[in-house]
Amino acid sequence: MEENIIELKNVEKYFGTLHVLNNINLSVKRGEVVVIIGPSGSGKSTLCRTVNRLETIDSGEIFIDGELMPEEGQELARIRSEVGMVFQSFNLFAHMTILDNVTLAPRTVRKIPKAQAEKEAMELLKRVGIESQAGKVPAQLSGGQQQRAAIARALAMHPKAMLFDEPTSALDPEMINEVLDAMAELARDGMTMMIVTHEMNFARRVADRVIFMDQGQIIEESTPDKFFDAPGTKRARDFLSSIRTQ
Repeated sequence: MEENIIELKNVEKYFGTLHVLNNINLSVKRGEVVVIIGPSGSGKSTLCRTVNRLETIDSGEIFIDGELMPEEGQELARIRSEVGMVFQSFNLFAHMTILDNVTLAPRTVRKIPKAQAEKEAMELLKRVGIESQAGKVPAQLSGGQQQRAAIARALAMHPKAMLFDEPTSALDPEMINEVLDAMAELARDGMTMMIVTHEMNFARRVADRVIFMDQGQIIEESTPDKFFDAPGTKRARDFLSSIRTQ
């Protein structure tokens, strides 16, 4: 039986009276790449951020590799450390070199010796194509390079899954593909991934499954080819036609 690395059961979330997540049931199997798309304000980013409880939920359950995510405490921190997260903003420490940014969590959280952490970090920086930038601080890098550094930093914790919340939305167009290519490489390597993105060609290329959200609900889920060629709901068809005419 294929095991679920990420599982959400009956998840509900309100911002005041706004029903942001409405009875979300979703699972991501080991090695699966699930891409979440939908109009702005549909709840995609909130859903992504609830997976490791960066956003609280009002009811429901979230499991990571079969373990129930508690609301707070050391157990939450332990399980959360097994899920890598890459945001729209890079969130790198400005005063630290790229190498130090990548090695910080393995050394402080996982207690990995400095030499080993640096060796692994350099391998990861090479994997995302920026090993030559290791000694620089974030401000000396382009946005695309900073986002690839953020990916390397998340990978340094050997996560069971990676969450990406619109990782290219803050980038200039010419930098987007270098980040998407690094993510596609992870997908080919079998990393379990949940990705919120506006990049439809990328979604079609890397997703095993596409989730379409609108108004806090999962409206549709299917293979990329089926979703993009023959969406099953009017809302999905309207969404796809609106982005094609932009």
